[in-house]
Amino acid sequence: MNARSLKALEYPKIIAMLESKATTAYGKELAAALLPTTKLELATAWQSDTREGLELYRLSGGVSLGGVKELRPALIRLDKAGVLTIEQLLDIANTIYAGNRVKRTLTNFAQVDLIPHLYELAEQLSELKELEKTIRTAIDENGEIKDTATPELKRIRQQISAAESKLKTKLEALIKSPTNQSKLQDPIITIRNDRYVIPVKQEYRGFFGGIIHDQSASGATLYIEPEAVVEINNQLREALLKEQREIERILIQLSGEAMAEAGALELNVALLAEIDFIQAKAELAREMNATKPLLNAEGKLSLKRARHPLIPPDQVVPIDVELGIDYRAIIITGPNTGGKTVSLKTIGLLTLMAMAGLHLPVTEGSRASTYSAVYVDIGDEQSIEQSLSTFSGHMTNIIKILAEFDENSLILLDELGAGTDPTEGAGLAIALLEHIKGVGASVVATTHYSELKAYAYNSPGIINASVEFDVESLRPTYRLLIGAPGRSNAFLIAERLGLSKDLIAMAKDQVRQDDRQVESMIAILEANRLAAEKERAAAEELRVAAAKTSNELAERLKRLEAEQETILTKAEKEAEQLVAKAQKTADTIINELRQLALAEQSSIKEHQLIELKKGLKDAVLERGLKGTSVGAKPQQKLKVGDDVLVHSFGQKGTIIEQVADRQYLVQIGLVKVNVNADELELLATKKESKPQQSGTSFKRSSTARPEIDLRGKNIEESITELDIYLDEAFLQGYGQVTVIHGVGTGALRAGLQDFLKRHPHTKETRPGRYGEGGSGVTIVQFK
Repeated sequence: MNARSLKALEYPKIIAMLESKATTAYGKELAAALLPTTKLELATAWQSDTREGLELYRLSGGVSLGGVKELRPALIRLDKAGVLTIEQLLDIANTIYAGNRVKRTLTNFAQVDLIPHLYELAEQLSELKELEKTIRTAIDENGEIKDTATPELKRIRQQISAAESKLKTKLEALIKSPTNQSKLQDPIITIRNDRYVIPVKQEYRGFFGGIIHDQSASGATLYIEPEAVVEINNQLREALLKEQREIERILIQLSGEAMAEAGALELNVALLAEIDFIQAKAELAREMNATKPLLNAEGKLSLKRARHPLIPPDQVVPIDVELGIDYRAIIITGPNTGGKTVSLKTIGLLTLMAMAGLHLPVTEGSRASTYSAVYVDIGDEQSIEQSLSTFSGHMTNIIKILAEFDENSLILLDELGAGTDPTEGAGLAIALLEHIKGVGASVVATTHYSELKAYAYNSPGIINASVEFDVESLRPTYRLLIGAPGRSNAFLIAERLGLSKDLIAMAKDQVRQDDRQVESMIAILEANRLAAEKERAAAEELRVAAAKTSNELAERLKRLEAEQETILTKAEKEAEQLVAKAQKTADTIINELRQLALAEQSSIKEHQLIELKKGLKDAVLERGLKGTSVGAKPQQKLKVGDDVLVHSFGQKGTIIEQVADRQYLVQIGLVKVNVNADELELLATKKESKPQQSGTSFKRSSTARPEIDLRGKNIEESITELDIYLDEAFLQGYGQVTVIHGVGTGALRAGLQDFLKRHPHTKETRPGRYGEGGSGVTIVQFK
């Protein structure tokens, strides 16, 4: 990738931000070396890595890489068969431990399918637990060799401790002696040349005998090793040398074991660096509130609500831009400091970031493309050293671009043709754009020239764009408007600032007729754009409101269907329980009849008992019938108010609404259900003595008593039994029936009366009168 373009688009600043997010030295190096790729497959893989890092953060807060140390100097030393220091060995142990923690976190992740690459990296980490254990057995967390590293080291250190204790005891006796204190400069024990000594006054240098190891700067104090402790000091020194040799032997042994795993250590470092790098990209995306773009290699760019990542979020103005879909060239016009260059840099920088696998500060669904190269000519290219003017600097750079670009390149040109005569500059700019367009590359250019506005308007594959300017506040809004060329607004701004109308009129006379027509055309386009934006905003509000209403209705329907299913399931369960209870009672009665028949030599036959029991079983509602269509007769015409048999439920009900063609809402007891016409059978009216029951799964008694006793039952059992009884009584032609519920607490009476008021057969209800049962019964009159 062109280094000059990277710098011009401030790509290194993005890399510096990425580098700061990495935890390890290795991850920081990978971040610092990240360059955009021209290969779609690689850029896509990098983008997926960043998405995995975000998923990991979202679901588990990421993985900690604390403890991963810089191992390259140690690995280089091992490669040369060198001996590692205690610190290097401890760094190896800490890095192994950190790697195992990362491996456990990623391989035990509940949703491994969301982080396939991170999982693969973690799987390749070598655990090296034996090497870590060996190092930690010999070295403590403070970087000291443990006494228990070897039996020999433990024995030597015991000798050292004994010698030091003996030495200090003798020296303390010397300095505490009243005879000796006047001869000492200070009553202390100190060390010189790794030997224990005492500070003696110069005039008493021969009093203690022994060896002089040092003296003070003035010469008044001599540091003497008294003769009485020379031998003990020699023993201590010899033990210290043995200790050092044993430590060197331990380090050689540990280095040998580390050398055997050098390849695995090197691979672990590379894998942890990659994991750290991926997390750094994810952390940068979180900070930018960035999303994954859809990548292509066809030069198709569609950035929605794109924000320049280096501008503070509270100041940046998002832009929408498309390129390479309906047109491959954009010419941006507008006033100075209006945001043209920022728009150009936003397009270029986000393209580079997408090609580097970084998420973009855009909304979901944005598209970016990989290019063979991104070329940039931005800013003042004047060079005093090269004696080049602004125009010459621009042209020198553009000539280099023209020598290198191809049809898959993206070219960004700021102030194209500036720095020379406007007429010649405009002509040169048009020629350059024609050449670039002819090759097939994508190009975005900014300019002040009106000629380029007309050129873009009349040329296929090129579109005008502008940065919006608020003429009321005389300030730019920094919005990028695709399809509308920019106006200079010079006369309007001058007038608002107080320039006389005569001077403005005189200035307008100096402008060519063609230029005035272009400005007039732009003004009309801008007015139309503003009107269209208002209409679009209103339409969007309506769309959002409609979508919200639709979602609410769908959610409400979903809840109703769930409630309906719950009610049906509960009703079926209660029905099964009632039938099971009835069958149990029937079994008891039949057994009693058998016993009675045996005792009294009755003529009741066993096959008759079996038939009676079979009749009860035939009355059980088979759940398997649900959803099975027996089929209504094709000639039937169903309407609201008709009594029907619902074959899928084995129940009778009443049609209360036609919701669609051959689709009806049927009231079955307390439940309302949507039923297809094919599952309904029209029942005869109550004037007919016997209704047709083809296909029904119930066999009911042909005679029903004019009263039903529900005392002692709960409300649910009573309603289920009462509903069946009312159907039978209604079909037998009763005008009214009596429901016996008792007085009690009144709860059963209230529940049954509420059910009766809503039952399709009920015309009216009333409490029982004197002689009918009073408040312990309810009289029901049928329709």
